[in-house]
Amino acid sequence: MYYCLEDTVTNQMFQVDGCRHRFCFSCMKQHTGVKLLHGMMPKCPHEGCDSDLKIDSCEKFLTPKLTEIMRQHVKELSIPVTEKVYCPYPRCSALMSKTEVLIHTNEVPWHDNVTCYQYKRLNPYPRPEEAKLKSLATTNLWRQCSRCNHMIELAEGCYHMTCRCGFEFCYNCGAQWKNKKATCSCPLWDERNILYEEDEDEDDFDDNEEEEFYHEDLEFY
Repeated sequence: MYYCLEDTVTNQMFQVDGCRHRFCFSCMKQHTGVKLLHGMMPKCPHEGCDSDLKIDSCEKFLTPKLTEIMRQHVKELSIPVTEKVYCPYPRCSALMSKTEVLIHTNEVPWHDNVTCYQYKRLNPYPRPEEAKLKSLATTNLWRQCSRCNHMIELAEGCYHMTCRCGFEFCYNCGAQWKNKKATCSCPLWDERNILYEEDEDEDDFDDNEEEEFYHEDLEFY
């Protein structure tokens, strides 16, 4: 929760559309910024309230960068999971609409119009940058979604991962989760990945920390 409990004039507070809960702009900026930079779509911070925050209203206190991140989240949420297509180019992973899609049956221009499978057959040895990326992923214990090849890093929490493509799997071994249940015998979490002082950490958030939370999505084939 993000309540500073300071006395604030009513007309100088932010009012959430729909539920009409009020918070000071400082608390709203902190709440919204932390959620966005952790890959989540922020909602009203009032306990038990699920009212959506509107971009036009949040622009009053968000930086241009955070506003753009929020727009991307809204765009992603508006597209069904099965219809989402992401750019497979390393260090891009941008979400594309159907009119922007450059992929056809997994054929991409930088593979000279051959599928990834055919490309791998013709080029068994990875390019230097691909080898470095894979080495980096191995060093940092990143995991790759077996459905869409998106690279995922566990920052905190349990081993139950849900990729942006909707595929659920165990971060520890890669086994698929089915019907919200694990198909492996791995533990659900590691105590080292659990944060017990999250609220204290979030209170330290400011504009200069944006780069610490926001990471480029990585993929390789």
